[in-house]
Amino acid sequence: MGQPITFTADSGSVALGGRYHAPHGSAKAVVLIAGAMGVKQDYYAEFAQWLAGQGYAALRFDYRGMGESLPDGRGLRGFRADLFDWARDIDAAIDALLARHPDRPLYVVGHSLGAQLPGLLRHRDRIAGLVSVAAGSGYWRDNAPQLKRMVLYFWHVLVPVGVALAGYFPGKRIGKVGDLPRGVVLQWRRWCMHPRYHVGAEGEAVREQFAGARFPIVALSITDDELMTERGTRVLIDCYENAPRQLQRIAPADVGVERIGHFGFFRRQFEPTLWRRLEHLLAGFGPARSAS
Repeated sequence: MGQPITFTADSGSVALGGRYHAPHGSAKAVVLIAGAMGVKQDYYAEFAQWLAGQGYAALRFDYRGMGESLPDGRGLRGFRADLFDWARDIDAAIDALLARHPDRPLYVVGHSLGAQLPGLLRHRDRIAGLVSVAAGSGYWRDNAPQLKRMVLYFWHVLVPVGVALAGYFPGKRIGKVGDLPRGVVLQWRRWCMHPRYHVGAEGEAVREQFAGARFPIVALSITDDELMTERGTRVLIDCYENAPRQLQRIAPADVGVERIGHFGFFRRQFEPTLWRRLEHLLAGFGPARSAS
């Protein structure tokens, strides 16, 4: 499902794998799907194919060190990557998508981490709109109650011990998040310890990058999200301090189901409801705004 493509980041030194979903006929816009932490691109396959059926050219991809962007024959021990590198991967995916459709508006659908990184992009001015799905700041005190009960054990025991023993975070083995490069998980840990998340943990330079974003943001906050809270979502979108932004709460009862949760939005069952709602949001975005 979707056409396999390979593109590169870091001036050609890093190969990334993705799937391109072509619409029938001319694309009315292009959509980049930026995935959640530890979630491979396959999770978004049906959603991307559906977008193509609605006339959008869609691209899903794996960050370096994950899925189809992990070099053959290499594990994660000694693999060098951090979250700034993953932001560069999003930039590279934007390049690959716009190379095919240079005159079309670009929208980003960011799931969790995928909505936390766009403020770091070089291509902020090329984004015509961001839909944030189940994303929040990640600061541990703003985590949902279910997560907050164990998150300090995760950050202070599981992560440092796992990284020390394996050379990366062996999340698949212990059933937490998934396997992650050492630099990614340790930087993420530092962000999650700060009330202002990445903007606070990284300092003024990163705050200014997020302040430079002008693309409109609609954040979809799920009421039964087991990881993110409404407060955490507000903290995140307020990092984009100069961007037009709004938050919309979605409850399972709104779409006639018992559960949505952090990962449910991209399940096929929500095609007639949540997916249609997202398409309406995309249609409401205008052309990209200048950051000047």
